[in-house]
Amino acid sequence: MVFGKKVLNLDEMLMNVGIFEMKQIQELFVEKFTEEKIKIEKSLSAYTNTKTGGPAEILAFPTESEDIRGMIAIANEYQLQITVIGNASNLIVREKGIRGLVIILTKMNNVKIIDNTVVAEAGSALIGVTERAYEAGLTGMEFAAGIPGSVGGAVFMNAGAYGGEIKQVVSEVEVLTPEGKTKTYTNEQMLFSYRHSRIQDEKDIVLSAIFKLQSGEKKEIREKMDNFNFLRGAKQPLEYPSCGSVFKRPEGHFTGKLIHDAGLQGFMIGGAQISLKHAGFIVNRGNATAADYIAVIDHIKKVIKQKFAVELETEVRIIGEK
Repeated sequence: MVFGKKVLNLDEMLMNVGIFEMKQIQELFVEKFTEEKIKIEKSLSAYTNTKTGGPAEILAFPTESEDIRGMIAIANEYQLQITVIGNASNLIVREKGIRGLVIILTKMNNVKIIDNTVVAEAGSALIGVTERAYEAGLTGMEFAAGIPGSVGGAVFMNAGAYGGEIKQVVSEVEVLTPEGKTKTYTNEQMLFSYRHSRIQDEKDIVLSAIFKLQSGEKKEIREKMDNFNFLRGAKQPLEYPSCGSVFKRPEGHFTGKLIHDAGLQGFMIGGAQISLKHAGFIVNRGNATAADYIAVIDHIKKVIKQKFAVELETEVRIIGEK
C-alpha cells in the first residue's frame, strides 16, 4: 500500500488503520460527552503529583455515575483499555502515556453528612472529607487529615497513617462493575488488608463510600488533625512534588530506615531524588521523568535486597505503556 509517497508494510498498514479507528472513537466520545468532559491526547503530567506522565488517548472527567456508565459502554464496545485515576497522589505514569480510556474522578466530589455518617463520592479529596467531618463534630477520620488522595483511591488501597486506616471507618462502598451495574460492598466484603482491598483484584470502579463516625468534641478533633498535619509537615518532603510513600512496610522493618542505613538517602537519577528529609519518599527536584522515578525505585529495591535480604514491594502504582 502507498501512503503519501511512502510504501507501507503490513505492520505499518495495520497501525494506520488503528490510528484512523482511534480518531473516530475519540470523536465519538467528544460528541457524546462534550469537550468539557473529554480531552484528547492530553498529557497526564498536569494531573499527577509527580508532575510526570505521557498522554491519555481519551481522558474523561465524568460528573456523575451515568457518565461513567456511558463511557464504559463505549469503551467495552470498542475493546478499549480502561484506567481509573483519583487524585493521582500515589501514582507514576510512564512517559509513553496510557492507551484507551482514562477516567479521572475528581469532578465527582459531592459530600453529604447524614447523622453520624459521611457519604462521599469517589473523586472527593480525602482532606476535604476530614474537614467536613470536623465541621459536623464527627471523630474517627483525623488520621486522614493530611492524606492527599481521593476517597476512591483511599478505599482502593486502604490508605492509612498514624495508626489509622480506611477500613476502620468505612461501612459501605458503592461500585460500578465492568458490565455497568451498580453494586454495594459492606466493610467485610471489601476484604481490606494492609494497603489492599478487593478493588485492586477486580475491575470495579469505586463510585462512593460511606464513613461511619462518632460524635466528638470539635476542639479535640481539630487538635488531633493539627497534630497529624504538623508531624506530616515535619517528617515528609511536602515542599517537592512526589508520588507519596513509595514502598509498603516490610514485616519487621521500617522502609525509610532500611534506605537510610543502606546509604541511599540523597541518591538521584535525572531529576528524581531519594528525599533528604524522609528516605521513604522520592521527590522531583526539577524536570524528573517517570523513567527517573522508576530507575530510582529499581535501584533501591536492588540495593536493599543485596544488603539486607529484604524484598521491597511498591505501594505506589506504576502504569502506562512501556
